[in-house]
Amino acid sequence: MVNMRQALDLGMGSINYAKLRSALTTLGIIIGVAAVVANVSLGASFNQFFTDELGTQGSNFIVIYSQDVNILHENELNIVRNTPGVEGVSPSKGQMAAVTFISSKRQIDVQGVSQDAENILNLQLEEGNFLTDKDKYIAVLGWKVANEKFNRNISINNYIDITFTRVDGSSITQKFKVKGILGSPENTFVQGGPDRDITIYIPIATMNELLNVSDYGGITAKTSSAESVSAVSDEVDRRLARTLGVSARDIDNDDVKPYRIFNQAEIIEQLNQLSNTLTILITLVALVALIVGSIGIMNIMLVTVTERTREIGLMKSLGFKKADILLLFIVESTLLGTIGGVFGVLLGVVGSYTVESYLSIPRVFPPYLILMGFSIAFVVGLVAGVYPANKAASMDPVEALRHE
Repeated sequence: MVNMRQALDLGMGSINYAKLRSALTTLGIIIGVAAVVANVSLGASFNQFFTDELGTQGSNFIVIYSQDVNILHENELNIVRNTPGVEGVSPSKGQMAAVTFISSKRQIDVQGVSQDAENILNLQLEEGNFLTDKDKYIAVLGWKVANEKFNRNISINNYIDITFTRVDGSSITQKFKVKGILGSPENTFVQGGPDRDITIYIPIATMNELLNVSDYGGITAKTSSAESVSAVSDEVDRRLARTLGVSARDIDNDDVKPYRIFNQAEIIEQLNQLSNTLTILITLVALVALIVGSIGIMNIMLVTVTERTREIGLMKSLGFKKADILLLFIVESTLLGTIGGVFGVLLGVVGSYTVESYLSIPRVFPPYLILMGFSIAFVVGLVAGVYPANKAASMDPVEALRHE
């Protein structure tokens, strides 16, 4: 009766006897396991990256924007502000406007907001201060607006002229004093609303006064915690729908509602779904390498069975049972898979860390990936060895001994 220790010793001896052949056999397993481990790790890293990047655009935010004019007013703003769980709210209105500084003129996105936007949108200032609700003709500039858009850099206390176009087609120009300049954020993959680098922020009341309107283009709110953002968003949606005459049965129908609403949790979920889908697709491609690797192991084990036919016949004539022969060849096949798994996991770890460093994304490597890599390789080696082992174990000892 062959025990497991003996089977392992014999299996390692056979692998060592043909080192080059064994190395080439495990190559498919190494590549397949490395690809699976690296792809899953990168998927987790991108999920974390999206979460972190979205956090730089605001904290626990809910965004409501109008589908038409004269939808969102002070009444709707107060409804959002008074919803339980909301701890900050800012109306907004945006327009591309002609901005003049000294002798140069540029088209710049101008956003009217309230003082709460600094906290809700996580706006970081490089110099100066953010606007307050008491300010009138005051502007806060994105970093690129202040440093790259015009022939000369704009500093705080400088003045710029902003020309707005009203609904009736007329235009109005107003001089604004620069109160603050936003810091230059790192290049981000996720953008929450307007690109703040190339945006000018002014008081919402001033913007509506100049445009001769009273409605808001959107409302951005901040909830007290990340866990509550979805529940609070649903409650805000219900209250706005009731106020704006949307029936309960149509609350989920965006074609009926005069506004749209989304929150940070929904965006993160959508981005994670996209990342997970891409990870699954790439991993499925990587599994092809594992299939090729398993075929390679099966092929080499069949060759081994043929080479050791007389040995198998001798073992059977000495009293080795079918189960013993099965165990010997399955253990050898499983060892080939496991060895490939060890090197595959190591290569996957190095590969994922290299790509994550190159892309400057968070390094996330769930510990379960190590076990998953070994398990995949073990199972592939085990399955690939079943048929050759059964073929060896089923040989007739007399015929095997006659084999040349």
